[in-house]
Amino acid sequence: MTPDDLPPLREVIAAHELRAKKSLGQNFLLDLNLTGRIARAAGSLEDHTIIEVGPGPGGLTRALLAEGAKKVIAIERDDRCLAALAEITAAYPGRLEVIDADALKTDMAALAGGPVRIVANLPYNIATVLLVGWLQTEPWPPWYDSLTLMFQKEVADRIIAEPGSKSYGRLAVLAQWRTKAQKAFDVDRAAFTPPPKVTSSVVHLLPRPAPLAPADPKALEKVVAAAFGQRRKMIRASLKTLGLDTPALIEAAGLRPEERAERLSIEEFCALARAYEAMKTA
Repeated sequence: MTPDDLPPLREVIAAHELRAKKSLGQNFLLDLNLTGRIARAAGSLEDHTIIEVGPGPGGLTRALLAEGAKKVIAIERDDRCLAALAEITAAYPGRLEVIDADALKTDMAALAGGPVRIVANLPYNIATVLLVGWLQTEPWPPWYDSLTLMFQKEVADRIIAEPGSKSYGRLAVLAQWRTKAQKAFDVDRAAFTPPPKVTSSVVHLLPRPAPLAPADPKALEKVVAAAFGQRRKMIRASLKTLGLDTPALIEAAGLRPEERAERLSIEEFCALARAYEAMKTA
């Protein structure tokens, strides 16, 4: 089989009776022009191994290979999709490896040799968990060169949000602390089968050589979660859940107790994380 012999995706879905499962967060992307655009948004693929999570019937997988990916490692937990993906493996000998596994339980760093990009139309029900895991990779810079990922638009907006905006919160702090995150483009719900209830967006995240400011990732996650857990309250109230001397914590970070989480910069959250870590170990 050659790439030209591959049948249209709608025929593949029909032949293998691939109905998208809501329990797996599946929405299949069939527009090959669109999948090609996603692949190109990741940058040059020729010298890279691409890790794809949740390929489904393989629409994006085909695009990644057609755009010149050196190798694609596709992680798919839905056994029903494996036969469809095997057809793509046959059309691109030696360039596609399909792993039948749960992405949340897979050591992706151990899979890849050489430069890696992660490109995926992520299953919506695990998208945020996967992203946070990649952002908390140690050591930093990470084992991957970039992340090009599709999310629900609401989640994408939270990733790229700026301080003071309605969408600014935990995801924005964690993402922008260690990466330069930008939205590539929106994707209309009609592009999927079945159409989701919301618009989607592709986000490209490029790891920074060093984070915006020094902080322990777990400590940063802890103070950010506490601060945004009651985002309408002043930090003198919201940070009480950390179980420390809150006024001393805020003073050590050089902040005002009247501030609210949504107004704090990423650097200020890092100062809080450093103060938290110091007080915990004192």
